[in-house]
Amino acid sequence: MHTAVWHNKNSMKITVIENIASLINVERNFSRRLRQSGSELDKCSQVDDAYLIVKDDKIVSFGKMRDIDNDLSRYKESELEREDAGGGFVMSAFCDSHTHIVFPHTREKEFGERLAGMSYEQIAANGGGILNSAKSLNDISDEQIIKASLKRLNDVLRTGTGTIEIKSGYGLTSDNEIRLLRIIKELKRHTPVTIKSTFLGAHAFPAEYKNNRDYYVNIILHDMIPRVAEEKLAEYVDVFCERGFFSVGQAEKIFDEAVKYGLIPRIHANQLSHSGAIDIAIKKHCISADHLEEMTEKEILSLAASDTIATLLPGCAFFMDTHFPNAKALINAGATVALASDYNPGTSPSGNMLFMIALACIKMKMTPVQALMAATINGAAALGISDRKGSIAENKCADIIITNPMSELGYLAYSYTENVINRVMLAGKWVV
Repeated sequence: MHTAVWHNKNSMKITVIENIASLINVERNFSRRLRQSGSELDKCSQVDDAYLIVKDDKIVSFGKMRDIDNDLSRYKESELEREDAGGGFVMSAFCDSHTHIVFPHTREKEFGERLAGMSYEQIAANGGGILNSAKSLNDISDEQIIKASLKRLNDVLRTGTGTIEIKSGYGLTSDNEIRLLRIIKELKRHTPVTIKSTFLGAHAFPAEYKNNRDYYVNIILHDMIPRVAEEKLAEYVDVFCERGFFSVGQAEKIFDEAVKYGLIPRIHANQLSHSGAIDIAIKKHCISADHLEEMTEKEILSLAASDTIATLLPGCAFFMDTHFPNAKALINAGATVALASDYNPGTSPSGNMLFMIALACIKMKMTPVQALMAATINGAAALGISDRKGSIAENKCADIIITNPMSELGYLAYSYTENVINRVMLAGKWVV
């Protein structure tokens, strides 16, 4: 395994990756897809015994090794930087479209409380969970949060994540929500991982507004959202629409106001109950509805008929020991399914997308191809960037993974504790 480093230098070298056992999910310009829905998730074009050429930060061509000399004839040998894939697979880097990795501390004490029989709701009612993280935010400096967050980013980079969404939500005051979003903005300067930022002031109700929840919603509407927009700190707005948290009506108000400021809605939906969040996600054209552990047949069909992406978070169901989302029903209905990690300190303390793919296969009965498509092209679609990331195509961003040699693609899920990632290139630069 190479060491993760990032040299922010412009390079005019042309990188040629040779001896690729299989180039995964390739698209020609005329067949480019922005998402794969329903049975399309089973489609994964491959080129065996392949090469790939990268110039600057873009993929410029690929093909079979037998054709490489002809393709390279347009370049001078002195321009080329060659990399031998050694019989590994090459595919797009993962796009993790749902995380909360900027947080003040871990919450293993609550893990012990859950093992002793307390429910998530009971822990939250006692001031734990999200409120615990929000309370401790004032006890830690920006520098400490940035250092810890960069370590987490470096860890997920080593397991193949090239793009990641990060939410605020552990501030729950105007100043602290802005503080977290500024930290996320600062992280973008220090990592090669592409970061998309989401404002999640509607993550939980602070204790002082427990009996006056609409007052806190008004703070979100009339103070937080304008400040977020003024500083251009987020691209998305999210709401935890759930029993005991934010109601459908409150979510609708927040989305309506945020959209006026150019923020794109996404939603935490049906994690603990049939909250009505799926209906509001569709009504308000959320780019994604995330979690979906609880779904009726009607909700599944409604999602499949909409443009909202169903983002499943198997790491959360695994860690919380709850039942997993019904991925097969969503796929069979024709929905667009994405996979994300939900990396957070309370309910999914891992951002390892290889493990999420394994969980999707083992616990949700997705095939390895379906899981990989959900973690790449559909993860990119859930962030609105699948025109640039998520598959191997000419002129797409050169965010790619080289694996160790594998017998077949299914080894990604089969070997669920092994990091099979050998090298990672982001924007045309080797970073692992």
